[in-house]
Amino acid sequence: MEYIENHTFDEVEVGDTAQLVRTLKAEDIQLFAVMSGDINPAHLDSEYARNSLFHEVIAHGMWGGALISTVLGTQYPGPGTIYINQSLHFSHPLRVGDTVTVMVTVAEKNVHNQHLLLECKCTNQNGAAVISGTAEVLAPSVKVKLPRMSLPDVQLIDRDTHYRQIMARVQGLKPMKMAVVHPCDRESLLGAIESAEVGLLVPVLIAPTDKLNKLAESLGVDISQYERIDVPHSHAAAAKAVELARDGAVEALMKGSLHTDELMAAVISPTSGLRTGRRVSHVFVMDVPRYPKPLFITDAAINIVPNLLEKRDIIQNAIDLAHVLGIAVPKVAILSAIETINEKLRSTLDAAALCKMADRGQITGGLLDGPLAFDNAVSLAAAQIKGIHSEVAGFADIIVMPDLESGNLLAKELQYLADAQAAGIVLGAKVPIVLTSRADNAHTRTASCALALLLTRYPSDEKAVDA
Repeated sequence: MEYIENHTFDEVEVGDTAQLVRTLKAEDIQLFAVMSGDINPAHLDSEYARNSLFHEVIAHGMWGGALISTVLGTQYPGPGTIYINQSLHFSHPLRVGDTVTVMVTVAEKNVHNQHLLLECKCTNQNGAAVISGTAEVLAPSVKVKLPRMSLPDVQLIDRDTHYRQIMARVQGLKPMKMAVVHPCDRESLLGAIESAEVGLLVPVLIAPTDKLNKLAESLGVDISQYERIDVPHSHAAAAKAVELARDGAVEALMKGSLHTDELMAAVISPTSGLRTGRRVSHVFVMDVPRYPKPLFITDAAINIVPNLLEKRDIIQNAIDLAHVLGIAVPKVAILSAIETINEKLRSTLDAAALCKMADRGQITGGLLDGPLAFDNAVSLAAAQIKGIHSEVAGFADIIVMPDLESGNLLAKELQYLADAQAAGIVLGAKVPIVLTSRADNAHTRTASCALALLLTRYPSDEKAVDA
């Protein structure tokens, strides 16, 4: 066990020294910004910093100052030390990769108040002075030796990384005309307006006008500039939106505050819906903090217990979406509870058949493997322990679930327990459909609208077609 031990005033001698050596990492700068709230772009924005005095990101000056405090509080004089005064001069910036040596030296002892004056100096790996100054402290009077405390691991999570990547892909694209179906709650209306304001869509708001106007007034938003279509209720809103899409008056649909089955009943109607030769299915595009790339989960909202041919379409829809997002050959993991084929588990038989269908060209554009358990699909270590050799295992882009229940559970678990962000889109109809949960926020709806815009603007000659 490691210990930290202090030096009382009586033990301290003028000329005593202590030092600390630390190498600056990018994560140190980010963590200091999170802790302090100092988001000066000189420390965080490489583009901004390129045109600054130092031409690159530098550490906050007080990051080095905090290291001086570390030496005083944990090494010399150590626990029980009370800061009285600190004077610092910053003479040289610290850059990522620099190694700083912090040295404190006792310059004076004041017996009448037990204060110490210490000279403080921080130098980089080249010996250049970075920070210099003095610190005045009240030295401890009681001897202390304590076990060194273990600090919790800190993981910095940028929850918007993949969101920014999606939004970057839609820059410069012409906004799509989108029917927003019954946006009669806060999140669905604000999601549509926010998406319109960032140039993703031109909304057509379909809802009971009185109800819609009262909601907008309560939220303090102006919807007078948007086209509105008055309908008596949510069922009528769904029917009208599908009619507009079928006639080519809108390019996409967005679910508002109505139930999914209300909207989808109108979409899949055999006489007046938006069916194509492809099975309609839903894909969650998830930004999971501990996974290095977007994770597609399908189907978690439309097909309850899909059969083999329906799974074929579900997979093809997801592959086509991955192509739109720039993934040339997405890796598709077909999930079950186990990694081997078992006649008692239909999902394992389906997985094997789907892989063979891909070999024969019935599923194109992706690399399939299955059956795989979830751990093997996303963890190379888990796959290696189980002796699974696969280009997909541990690197999956697309997770194909056995049924809606397992898919929905996984998606919600990732959102609420793993802090994942999710966008949701329905594919396989004549137009893309933004289908999010009524509990989803406006941010999620905006990301989903960006997916829909990409789908509507994807070159027609590159879109998948049914055999």
